[in-house]
Amino acid sequence: MAETAASHVHDLLIVGAGPVGLALALTLKDAGLDIVLADTRPREAVTRDPRDLALAHGTGLTLQGLGVWDALPKTAIAHIHISHQGGLGRTLIDASEHDLPALGYVVPAGALAAALRARVDAAGIPVFDETEVTQIAPGADDVIASLSGPGRPAATLRARLAACAEGGLRADDGNVVEHDYGQHALIADVQVAGGHRATAFERFTSQGPVALLPKGDGYALVHVARPETADELLALDDAAYLARLQTHIGGRARLTSVGPRLRYPLVLRYRRSTIAERTVWLGNAAQTLHPVAGQGFNLALRDVWALAETLLRKVDSHAFGAHGEKTCVREDIGHAEVLAAYARARGLDRLGTIRFTDTLVRVFSNDFAPLRHARGAALVALDLLPPLRHFVARRMMFGARAWP
Repeated sequence: MAETAASHVHDLLIVGAGPVGLALALTLKDAGLDIVLADTRPREAVTRDPRDLALAHGTGLTLQGLGVWDALPKTAIAHIHISHQGGLGRTLIDASEHDLPALGYVVPAGALAAALRARVDAAGIPVFDETEVTQIAPGADDVIASLSGPGRPAATLRARLAACAEGGLRADDGNVVEHDYGQHALIADVQVAGGHRATAFERFTSQGPVALLPKGDGYALVHVARPETADELLALDDAAYLARLQTHIGGRARLTSVGPRLRYPLVLRYRRSTIAERTVWLGNAAQTLHPVAGQGFNLALRDVWALAETLLRKVDSHAFGAHGEKTCVREDIGHAEVLAAYARARGLDRLGTIRFTDTLVRVFSNDFAPLRHARGAALVALDLLPPLRHFVARRMMFGARAWP
């Protein structure tokens, strides 16, 4: 078996069987491509992911097309209330202004991974769990991936194209830009008196945003603070922490209880170029963003859709001969021209979203008085100018290409 796996050339190797890698496999399942996935983790580790994902309306449409949306546990966000602590000005973005049932949804990451994995398994696409891709060596006609771990089918695996959907963003890589925000995010589930009424809150403070996202009957909390403040907040008991959190939220919601708190550091990392010889990076292997405005996974799924569209166009262009007859030509989806077309298609949205989230953090996460007044004026302008508010809402739902 090992010798066969090592000598056979697959069309596509997807590195990472999390939601991004699984979505790419599922998007291409009917393309007639030979696809395999490899993931370092055991299968159940991905489905136990404790994080919650804020999915934009456009992302929901994509997942609906993949056949996983209806079965997902999800909570609608019909209203988004945006304000900043210590100053005047606020705005409310409402789904009804856009004739939509919701601006977005909150979905447990583990549940999404489980639903996608079930569909990939049903499609018969092999997933090698507990298999680490330790090296990818590109050549003229294919890549040779070196494998380790108890789940590996062989020591090496060959493919026309390697799509890396997880990890690999190292600070010592000359292709990677990194900025440490000097912030940590605390995440937890919180309960609230009177329910959430499908309203999300984004409250900017001098140390970073505090977000409450409707989840079930309560909220998923993302509380950003400086590392030393995060240490203090984790040391508090639940009652003391809730009191501290309530000072940030004010009277917008009355918090009643909080679940276990987890933390992680916030660093912007992104690749200057997401393509190389027979290799493409997408999702968290291409960029990791600050959680402000919840754009990370939504951007990743747009990466997936654009890559799939690019590969499908290449496959379809050689599916039939000059006279309409079906051909047996195997198209090389790892060709440099194919990857260049993908990079061109993603440039505007990708860099636009990176700059959008980075600018929000830099402008709103400080207590510089002139900026504080400018923030308030900007929020008032959003509230008073529907076209501007519409632009921001559409960008959050569909990305940078949503507006002409």
